[in-house]
Amino acid sequence: MHSFLDAKLMAKALRKALAERDVALSHSDCLELVAQQLGIADWNTLAARIAAAKGDDELTLPQDWLVMDNTERNNYRLGLDPQQPGTALIESRYARGKGVVLEDKHFGTLMQSILADDYRGLSVKITACLRTEDANAGSIWMRVDGAKGQVLRFDNMITRRKDGALKGTTDWTELQVVLDVPQEAESIHYGFLLLGHGRLWGRDFRIEATRDNVRSTSTNSYLKRPTNLGFAAGQGASN
Repeated sequence: MHSFLDAKLMAKALRKALAERDVALSHSDCLELVAQQLGIADWNTLAARIAAAKGDDELTLPQDWLVMDNTERNNYRLGLDPQQPGTALIESRYARGKGVVLEDKHFGTLMQSILADDYRGLSVKITACLRTEDANAGSIWMRVDGAKGQVLRFDNMITRRKDGALKGTTDWTELQVVLDVPQEAESIHYGFLLLGHGRLWGRDFRIEATRDNVRSTSTNSYLKRPTNLGFAAGQGASN
């Protein structure tokens, strides 16, 4: 039984069957018909879904950066922008109005997780430059967690009335998030995210604290400290 991954074969078979009945349609027309038969608005949308399922159009992740677990990989491409060195990109796979509606409940996020050891009792500021294109919303974010994963501090800029997330199409803009890190903090998580449709570029991430407070390394999956904030390195092993 065919699936949507076999759309091109289905279109080829459809064109042949129609030709045998003296009905001439182009391959492009048959692709559009197959997409509609599968309940998808058009061939471009179907082609994007096929590419996402096969991983044909995936971007290379920056070294030591992760895609957040609940990111919908079938809706978003995330990784280094091959056209702009030192820049990471998050983009929706489907253009606005092309059959797939992505709302604020849909999002893509690139992130890092580090130990809180060096930052306990301090205020920590994350700064980065973002640029957007036809975006519902794009922002940086930071979260401070306790020993059992409880959220102690959080800011993703989305609900701010002033100096909040970027919307629509914007030029490069520097954004900041500042949080205090309680003594009971165990980990700090940060990154940038795109809500809904659009494209979001990020570069020049910086993490600053009021003073150094070096602590011993703990054995877990978090990075000891921020690394590759300029996206200079490609895919590689963490820690």
